[in-house]
Amino acid sequence: MSTPSQADEAQHMRAALSLAARGLGNTWPNPAVGCVLVRDGIVVGRGWTAPGGRPHAETEALRRAGEAARGATAYVTLEPCCHWGRTPPCTQALIAAGVSRVVVALRDPYPKVDGEGMRQLRTAGIAVEEGLLEAEARALNAGFLARLAEGRPLVTLKLATTLDGRIATRTGESRWITGPEARARGHLLRATHDAILVGSGTVLADDPDLTCRLPGARPRPILRAVADARLRTPPAARLFSTPGPVVVATTPREDTGARAALEAAGATLLDVAPAPGGGLEPLALMRGLAGLGVTRLLAEGGGALAAALLRAGLVDRLAWFHAPAAMGGDGLPAIQPLPVDSLAGMPKFRRTAVTPCGADLLSEFERI
Repeated sequence: MSTPSQADEAQHMRAALSLAARGLGNTWPNPAVGCVLVRDGIVVGRGWTAPGGRPHAETEALRRAGEAARGATAYVTLEPCCHWGRTPPCTQALIAAGVSRVVVALRDPYPKVDGEGMRQLRTAGIAVEEGLLEAEARALNAGFLARLAEGRPLVTLKLATTLDGRIATRTGESRWITGPEARARGHLLRATHDAILVGSGTVLADDPDLTCRLPGARPRPILRAVADARLRTPPAARLFSTPGPVVVATTPREDTGARAALEAAGATLLDVAPAPGGGLEPLALMRGLAGLGVTRLLAEGGGALAAALLRAGLVDRLAWFHAPAAMGGDGLPAIQPLPVDSLAGMPKFRRTAVTPCGADLLSEFERI
């Protein structure tokens, strides 16, 4: 059996990472994992985490490989699970299949795994290596890791504005600032996140359905969440007439009539501590959504919600669509006052990508 080169090893792990990315937005609360099985330099099996988190990537790759898995190397983006849940542990499946070597990109920090999976494999006589393309694997599963480490999801703030940062005219007109290509890219963002969050003002102004309308992109309906401290969301909103769960986050209150009406419409009520200045306490809201299993959250506005998340330091990634037009200072700003008294107090980001979307431009950033 020939020894694979470092370039070959990296290529196989990149393939596994690409497979894992297919599960983003559909596997929560489980991580999105990819697995490639290689024997004598030939790929004999591939798998990725299925919608809802089951079956796991390793068992899917083993199923496709069949007897060819014996003696193969498994390239896995996250440490194989080693505990019983709704399915048997992947470590036992790899051992039973006769895999000779497992290359892991990233150790799973979940307390029931966290190195135990690799220990079980080594005890069974399987060679295990850890850390190949770890940074890429960490970025892919940043939401899963944030939920474990910080008790909150990864938060991407999506904005679609004019060049001067406006989301609506002074009369409230906002459809459409960006063109069809940018809107399609926005739906791709929805496809790779577990949940969308908007403020109640957005629901009242636009009555959006907040679904992903890319054909075949989401086998699992996206969770739609509304930050609504005052329970202003109408039970007749379009949110409740389209497929997928709806969560209305509000403050604990005795307004049983409004609560009952929203629950009758199909909403799940999530009680969140109020913020001192009004609205919902942002970190409490994030932890409440994480408690429902959300690992990747796409916040789509409006300006008050964007400002609250930025003030709290909770925006991990920023996806900003710019239309080649200007509206002026009397337009509605994408971000309401933070406020910022000094340049040092500004939330700061590092640009990671710039993508043309028809006439518009998508700039992507990570928090510094």
